[in-house]
Amino acid sequence: MIWNTNVTLIGTQSPPEEPYFRKAYDFMTAWRNGQSEFTLHTSGSTGTPKDILVNKNQLSSSARMTGQALDLGKGTRALVCLNVSYIAGVMMLVRGMELGWELSIVEPSSNPLSEFGDPDFDFAVMVPLQLSTILTDKNTSGHVKNLGKILLGGAPVGVQLQKQIDLLMIPVYQSYGMTETVSHVALRKLNCPEIEKDYKVLPGIEFGLDERGCLFVAGIVTNGEKIQTNDLAEITSENTFNWLGRIDNVINSGGVKIILDKVDEIVAGIFYDRGYENNFFSWFETDEFLGQKLILIVQKTDEPLSEQKLIGEIRKRISTYETPKHVYFVKEFIKTPTDKIDKRRTALTVIDQNLTL
Repeated sequence: MIWNTNVTLIGTQSPPEEPYFRKAYDFMTAWRNGQSEFTLHTSGSTGTPKDILVNKNQLSSSARMTGQALDLGKGTRALVCLNVSYIAGVMMLVRGMELGWELSIVEPSSNPLSEFGDPDFDFAVMVPLQLSTILTDKNTSGHVKNLGKILLGGAPVGVQLQKQIDLLMIPVYQSYGMTETVSHVALRKLNCPEIEKDYKVLPGIEFGLDERGCLFVAGIVTNGEKIQTNDLAEITSENTFNWLGRIDNVINSGGVKIILDKVDEIVAGIFYDRGYENNFFSWFETDEFLGQKLILIVQKTDEPLSEQKLIGEIRKRISTYETPKHVYFVKEFIKTPTDKIDKRRTALTVIDQNLTL
């Protein structure tokens, strides 16, 4: 089902009967009627889920920043395919109200274009899984060119998806942000003409590093409050930075610090080159001698994968310290409410199951 609306139409539309569309309707109506504060919910992918109270000015300022950065003005036809209970979906509704966009709202799914026979949009925001599914589905892959501009967020872009993005003729961006910054505060282009390594901070956003080397940001979208992150970064210019990984994804193994996000990047390249389609992530478990032992958790597929062969292939491209000491194979990953992999819960469950065998 598709529900179409805009800032003018919402004033005369009846409340939708479908519960999901009713959520969008209620938010937009509250916005239109002058509600000044809103409660946002974090997904819990990097910590305990919590509620955050933000004011209308923060949200509207973020919407205007996006419109300016991506040149998306009044009349923009936008696909809303992320959950409107969380910040990414909420901000699409806000942009529609503040910037005068035409919104086509669908309930979140792995392939939001399956709802459309012949989509025609100027802008779409989605998670990498959605774009990957669209591109691998023969019924929708040809429609990607009709999305105008694509903004990806919520998860890293894998090697295979990046290769597909390289071939697209429409611009694709990756976002950096969080609920506390009411959506993205920095963007980097993934194609057209080439991938940008560094994120470009949006105008009006102040940023820097703390003593740990972790990024902090502040601006009108944070209501002037400095938001301290756990993201390790390198400042590359007065308005760009390179994201290195999360500090809580850094382990100390035998006195050597290992950034798990960087290990994942290298392993992803190996999986792509070898044709392995398994999802995976690096983690750790307690070790008597190393303190923390690097492990790899891999989701099973129909094709069997040997632990010894996999570790051997990884060892050829990475240092001994950064080579996983063990591989755990699991049937399914535990997910957050926004469909991100809950690495900590998945790892703890897998390790505990193997300890009890």
